[in-house]
Amino acid sequence: MRRAVGHGRRGSTVLIVIALAFLALMLALPLATVFGQALDHGVPAFLDAIRQPDALAAMRLTLTVAAIAVPANVIFGLAASWAITKFDFPGKSLLTSLIDLPLSVSPVVSGLIYVLLFGAQGWFGEWLAEHDVQIIFAVPGIVLATMFVTFPFVARELIPLMQGQGRDDEEAALSLGATGFQTFFRVTLPNIRWGLLYGVLLCNARAMGEFGAVSVVSGHIRGQTNTMPLHVEILYNEYDYVAAFAVAALLALLALVTLGLKTLLEWRYGHGPAGAAH
Repeated sequence: MRRAVGHGRRGSTVLIVIALAFLALMLALPLATVFGQALDHGVPAFLDAIRQPDALAAMRLTLTVAAIAVPANVIFGLAASWAITKFDFPGKSLLTSLIDLPLSVSPVVSGLIYVLLFGAQGWFGEWLAEHDVQIIFAVPGIVLATMFVTFPFVARELIPLMQGQGRDDEEAALSLGATGFQTFFRVTLPNIRWGLLYGVLLCNARAMGEFGAVSVVSGHIRGQTNTMPLHVEILYNEYDYVAAFAVAALLALLALVTLGLKTLLEWRYGHGPAGAAH
């Protein structure tokens, strides 16, 4: 028994060391490099880089896109999870499968789909041109591409949580005379509020950091359709490393804040969606 316990402890120590080494190599070292390069010429150079008009425009666009895409995906996630977990209907399994589609499709492919639909030579391109509506190489296309790649996050956090809660509370509320909206806002929503916040954090992080799909539909117009990730790529390709790493450091900082909030939620309300119900 003592030998077994000793072997188990040594095995766990080896696994912990491997995990920590992997995290240091894949996460800690790259983050340290980003912040180190951003501050390589001092804080004044860093501040000057992020105050450039193109950088400020990229920040505004990134925040604007996230401010549109995240609430839209919250509405979709709530509606989809409510329908899937509380009702039985034809096509339920198909809807569940379609929610996972953006997780298996390359973001570049999703961007190309929107180009084929709304581009100048796309299915709706002629009609859009006649009505002076521009989607591709404009903000609407960026918003649509971002919504596509991020819409599973809220729904995928809520569906397992709501399935675990069952339908008893809602059925009891309905039997007492509550309407559907009253049941949702007074019974369902309070039970899923922390899981919902968890999904919003993940959705927002992905929306601000999305590159592939946005790169295809944006046109890379400086000061107009460049989000922060696209602006980093342009600056890096122009060998303006200080400015590139300065904007990248802001993105990394946003990611760290999101990670911190996510960890706080897990610690305060339990691990994962199941614990978020308490």
